[in-house]
Amino acid sequence: MKKTFSLVCLIIFTLIFTINAKAADKIIKIDGSSTVYPITEAVAEEFQKAKKGAIKVTVGISGTGGGFKKFCRGETDISNASRPISKKEMEACAESKIDYIELPIAYDGLAVMVNPKNTWVTSLTVADLKKIWEPAAAGKVTKWNHVRPEWPDAPLKLYGPGVDSGTFDYFTEAIVGKAKSSRGDFTASEDDNVLVQGIAGDRNALGFFGLAYYEENKNKLKLVSIVNPKTGKEVLPTLDTVRDGSYHPLSRPMFIYVNKKAAEKPEVKEFVEFYLKNASKLIKQVKYVPLPDKAYKLAEERFAKRKVGTMFAGEAEIGMKIEDLLKLEEKK
Repeated sequence: MKKTFSLVCLIIFTLIFTINAKAADKIIKIDGSSTVYPITEAVAEEFQKAKKGAIKVTVGISGTGGGFKKFCRGETDISNASRPISKKEMEACAESKIDYIELPIAYDGLAVMVNPKNTWVTSLTVADLKKIWEPAAAGKVTKWNHVRPEWPDAPLKLYGPGVDSGTFDYFTEAIVGKAKSSRGDFTASEDDNVLVQGIAGDRNALGFFGLAYYEENKNKLKLVSIVNPKTGKEVLPTLDTVRDGSYHPLSRPMFIYVNKKAAEKPEVKEFVEFYLKNASKLIKQVKYVPLPDKAYKLAEERFAKRKVGTMFAGEAEIGMKIEDLLKLEEKK
């Protein structure tokens, strides 16, 4: 009896171990943009619920640049990105023989904010922002009246995302004219909460990050209108102004990049298909701007065909309409 009982226990233990080992094998690894993180995390949670724990999805936050470094080394299955892949990152992936499928998933606006006690700034032009953030401003544009003479003779304290952030890349491309071209004497962090605390705690602060994170902290911050250089109108970032492109030049698309080889795994294929089918609903819940339904259909077709490469030339390409680019890609 003892031998029989021991044998049964051994069989049960072996079965449990085998099942757990198989479950452990089904892990989808994602990293990258902190801006895209809330969307992918929301999708991952719903997907894991639907799969009842059979598949585990891990989502890291190392910034768009940091995420691409891992992705191009083959360490992750999917990379979150708040800008298109750069030429340097394309080369890194090519060197490691990593083919990728580029999938747009949402729009976002970059919010520019000041402290609620700031009474002198209601709007900024692109020229104002360039004067503040360009490399030549370091050590020179250090007070508010250095930007506009009618503003106070008070310290200008700046907060922004770190250099590995796609938000930093896109902002510098849109405002200064070249990605990563920025003064270095500002408080930088990949953690948006650090930026919120910095701006909220200093009357003389100014900073920028994704609109969705502003929405979560709007009681602590004051949103600034940006003058659209094409129309001359002051525009606040909203779901509508980001979607229709009138919040220019600080509206941008966001992406996931899928390793083509990883996409052949059933769990990764199923996750990406789930992502694209449920993106619109979940994106609204986390306060981002969904793409038009047609764009998601085109992205689904792009993934189904395993169409590798990028729609872009290795730059941020300000003011792009994703749905138009996807249509052009389909004709090729």
